Amino acid sequence: MDDHTAARLGAWCRRHGDGLTATGIALFCVVAAAFGFNGVWDVFSVMPEEVSPWWTLATALPGTVLILFKRRAPMLTLLAASALFLIDVMTVGGLGPLIVLLDVLWTAVFLATPRARSMLLIALAVSVVLTFAAALLFTVATPAIAFLLAVQMGALLGTDYWWAVAVSQANELTELHRQRAEDAVLAADRDRAEAVRREREQMARELHDAVAGHVMAMAIRSEAALSTPPDETADRSALRAVRDAGLAAHAELRSMIAVLRQGGDELRPMLRLDDLEGIVEASRRAGLSIRLAREGDGAVGAAAEQAIVRVVREALANCVRHASGADVEVRVVAHGGETMRVEVASRGGSPVSQHDYSGSGWGLSLLTERVRALGGTFSAGPTDSGWSVRAVLPIEVRA
Repeated sequence: MDDHTAARLGAWCRRHGDGLTATGIALFCVVAAAFGFNGVWDVFSVMPEEVSPWWTLATALPGTVLILFKRRAPMLTLLAASALFLIDVMTVGGLGPLIVLLDVLWTAVFLATPRARSMLLIALAVSVVLTFAAALLFTVATPAIAFLLAVQMGALLGTDYWWAVAVSQANELTELHRQRAEDAVLAADRDRAEAVRREREQMARELHDAVAGHVMAMAIRSEAALSTPPDETADRSALRAVRDAGLAAHAELRSMIAVLRQGGDELRPMLRLDDLEGIVEASRRAGLSIRLAREGDGAVGAAAEQAIVRVVREALANCVRHASGADVEVRVVAHGGETMRVEVASRGGSPVSQHDYSGSGWGLSLLTERVRALGGTFSAGPTDSGWSVRAVLPIEVRA
């Protein structure tokens, strides 16, 4: 028999398991009757004289029919099997009703709720006690024989009950582990999706911080040169500014691509406060008049240091975009050795009008998220004379 045939045969047997069980018990009872087997419970029999073994089929065959309904109505089937077994004990004393009772009891216990199982256990205990009392009061059995009959009944019913409970608990444990495995897979999928989302957000943040400012400076500087009459000195200055911004953007992109290809903890160029001079100078070439003041910034941790530089760079990029030619004051001041305050205030200037360079507003939103993630505060808004960007960050002392 090949594997496919065996699998199909196994599936057929599982689908018709109750019918096969009933047929097997019926055949067993017929064979037992043919061999003259009866009178198993003769101490309880109320029959005046011994009857033919074939009479055992009168209680056994109806019992096998009950097996077909044991999964649809397990408790009712158990009551019917118990009644049929009691009738058999008091009459012909065959084995068929006992086998049916044990099979139906196993299914009822297996399918029962914990509360129903407790009630069945109490019922089994009561039945054992009643067996002892019946053997002692209504037969000629001695106390020792009555006790032995009760022990036999308890062993049969108790073993059947224990087996059903053990199999049910094993199935429940298997289902619990399966559910936990499915939950772990779902959690892993959620973590993977969250990691991808965070990585995309990080890449978007870094692209904006590292590249968008340079590209926008190139566009605005080119637009400014094109909007004025030709002037060799001014035009060459604009071209140099565009070249410098392009080279800077190219360097940032190469750095990010290298991180993506080689792997790494974060897509984050390591900015330092010393980079402020270069950022300010690039903004000056873009048409801003900037004054930079730094006080007591020598002990700032790396995360806060990068955030400060990014605040200044984004604020200056917005000045270039919205207030070309403005007077800008950049102040980076340490307070009490615990916090660092950065403020970029602009006055005057005018927006570039030929094209829309208004941006999407991501820059300030990303800065807000970054500063708050470090435990700081961030604000940006108009003032009486222009625009102001402020951030206060806790100082992290470098080891």
